[in-house]
Amino acid sequence: MEYQKQVERWGMLEVSVKGPATGNPFTEQWIRGTFTGHGQKVTAHGFYDGEGVYKVRFMPGYEGEYHFTIEASFMDAPEAGSFTATAPSEGNHGPVKVAYQYHFAYEDGKMYYPVGTTCYVWELQSKELQEKTLAELAKGYFNKIRFCVFPKHYIYNFHEPISYPYEGTPCDTSEMTRQNFGEYSREDHGNHWDFYRFNPAHFRHIEDCIVRLQELGVEADIIVMHPYDRWGFSKMQPDQDDLYWHYVVNRFSAYRNVWWSFANEWDLLRAKSIADWERYAQIVVENDPYQHLRSIHNCRNFYDYSKPWVTHCCIQRQPDVMPVEMTNQWRERYQKPIIIDELCYEGNIAPHWGSISGPEMVRRFWETTLRGGYAGHGETFIHPQNILWWSHGGELHGESPERLRFLRQILEELPQGGLRYGGRRTSYNQEKMPGGRMVRLDYLGKSTPAILEYHMDEPGEYKVEVIDTWNMTIDDQGIFGRNITVDLPGREFMAVRITRL
Repeated sequence: MEYQKQVERWGMLEVSVKGPATGNPFTEQWIRGTFTGHGQKVTAHGFYDGEGVYKVRFMPGYEGEYHFTIEASFMDAPEAGSFTATAPSEGNHGPVKVAYQYHFAYEDGKMYYPVGTTCYVWELQSKELQEKTLAELAKGYFNKIRFCVFPKHYIYNFHEPISYPYEGTPCDTSEMTRQNFGEYSREDHGNHWDFYRFNPAHFRHIEDCIVRLQELGVEADIIVMHPYDRWGFSKMQPDQDDLYWHYVVNRFSAYRNVWWSFANEWDLLRAKSIADWERYAQIVVENDPYQHLRSIHNCRNFYDYSKPWVTHCCIQRQPDVMPVEMTNQWRERYQKPIIIDELCYEGNIAPHWGSISGPEMVRRFWETTLRGGYAGHGETFIHPQNILWWSHGGELHGESPERLRFLRQILEELPQGGLRYGGRRTSYNQEKMPGGRMVRLDYLGKSTPAILEYHMDEPGEYKVEVIDTWNMTIDDQGIFGRNITVDLPGREFMAVRITRL
């Protein structure tokens, strides 16, 4: 066996074992490890990584010494080892979990406020484009990114990816035109894949990207399935699907920044039934030892988010419903965190979902946030080479990202607990209690009053600030008693923050 002797807490131990490369190791062999220490006992299933190498991965949840045993179908007897989990490095707060019922926190207790973005297949673009994406993410606009394991076929996405998840060859697209691409998205024309043999290099590359995101403090919200496909990946047979789900979970689950997004637009995957999705959920729940966050994204029809395996609601706006104004109602309906991961994109392409303005994007974020939920960013500006952030990454061109970073800063200054909706335009932090610190936020949106008056419930001193959410300024208006008069500039997109000292 080969493995590290020291791994930081919430880092990843990887144990490698040489084994047979003949036959089909993906289906004919298995490997797993059992890890014990500090009251923690975890069984982790491994995977075949090609060239006769099998791997088992483990994320230690505590500091100190761990012991483990590895067993495999090709081993005569289990082999034992041990390692030490050291203190986490700076910036390592552990995996994100649900906290305070409607919110999120890292394992060490630090609050996590998701301000995410979508770049569906950024990691399957050229190396140059990937580096540009990571450089933009390094600016701190976003702390979560949604992206796919499978390549994507859709408008502005007609070229081939840098790699494929299976051994085989894709159909020849050299003679296809833009007009007949729709036909190829519905049927498998000329693809030759072995759905029982993975391409480990494809998955290794995704893992490299997960680690790069981890180093930037960005959560990897991995979309496991989607319908935008000309290669046949969305129409595999049930046993092929199950093999894929096991492989993905066994490879990725030991990375602390992984989330499971079961699908992008699950209701457009016509070949999959509710029974299929529930079976996938069972695979994930039973094989992910760390119980990473899990959800499933819709096009028109919501999945049943009340299912126990769903940890939070991942919602796309519905055509006939204003999405952000429904946040608090969805929160009460499902009693879980709400993330509207797709509330349209800032951009100027023809489809209505890809042509909202920067101010409208920022307004929807603030409105969602004040209603006790969270929102997701996307960008779709016309580009001479059809490089759109929403799918390819690259460079951002819109006005919203720096203003969403400003919102993140506002959220991260809150006391512990996240926001709860107080009605109309008001939210309070969860820790609002008599005699305790309280933060109240009012978001005025498109309203432009010149003055607001407040009479606070509790006696005490209150710091009052006026926040310009578009110009990213904070005006300190001083300290008040229970009766407060706030002067406003009469502009749109203002907010008022009142903090009891």
